[in-house]
Amino acid sequence: MHSKAKLKQRADRAFVGIPSFLRSRICTNIDELNADIAVVGVPTDEGSPFMAGSRFAPRAIREHSMRFAGRGLYDVSTGRQFLQFEMENDRIADVGDVDILPTNVIQTFENITETISAIVDRDVFPVILGGDHSISFPVLRAFKKPLSVVQFDAHLDYAAVGGGLEFTNGHPFRHIRKLPNVKKLIQIGIRSLRNTREQMEDSQRDGNRVVTIDEFQSIPLADLLQDVPSDLPCYVSIDIDAFDMALVPGCVSAEPNGMSYKELSSALAQLARHTEIIGFDLVEVNPQLDVGTQTTSYLAAHTIIDFLGHICDQPWWSRKRKLHVYSSNDI
Repeated sequence: MHSKAKLKQRADRAFVGIPSFLRSRICTNIDELNADIAVVGVPTDEGSPFMAGSRFAPRAIREHSMRFAGRGLYDVSTGRQFLQFEMENDRIADVGDVDILPTNVIQTFENITETISAIVDRDVFPVILGGDHSISFPVLRAFKKPLSVVQFDAHLDYAAVGGGLEFTNGHPFRHIRKLPNVKKLIQIGIRSLRNTREQMEDSQRDGNRVVTIDEFQSIPLADLLQDVPSDLPCYVSIDIDAFDMALVPGCVSAEPNGMSYKELSSALAQLARHTEIIGFDLVEVNPQLDVGTQTTSYLAAHTIIDFLGHICDQPWWSRKRKLHVYSSNDI
């Protein structure tokens, strides 16, 4: 007879278990949410007129994020450990996905705003996994305090409403700019022959700072960040097509002459040092178009985790964490 074996500690490799972001705990009841960071998926692509598929991105990004699960992340370049406290002390929660109603864009957008509002009202930092870029508008409706918005993108996404189209992934920042609490919009990395003169002129006329890819790559980033108000909290929207198209085969809107990973990662890190970030999204990953190794989904997870690590490494984050979380005995 075999003796009763002792229970061994699980290995829990990345391909094992229910995919939650960074293998964090799942809390689908936001009323019971006790965390510093809430990851939420918005799996809709009805704003993508050319090719569907980004609705599957939140699931794919979660799957690849599990490759980073553990007790923090070590940066070999700096010798620093990131997200260790948050991961070891269960301060990241995956709240699941917004309820999506296919063909009912208006109600889906209401569901998005309601979900993000519930997270923000609990003073929890939201990380949003898109979905196409149309979702950024209903996400930003959930924030009530004055803020600035920084958009990393190949495209302006500033299309005029007309022809029966209003909520595609080409429209969100025209809507966002009209929100009364959005005081400044900075659009970085803009390129592509599919941007129109009308969109560029409209965006600049509305007082937005448009930074083309040529300007981004020729001017010191510290100088560009002077356009981001340091006295306002900042929401960041990252379109995966900010990267050069060679890096993102799983993106229907990819364009040539884009950013390298180092360029975008450095920009995000410096932005986190420059001002308080109050939330961010990453959008436009399309797993159905990706290569077999799913490099686009992996790159998306890597970008999100890297940015989150730099955010949580800032003094302003530590001050907020001590004030709002660790005075309790819930940990």
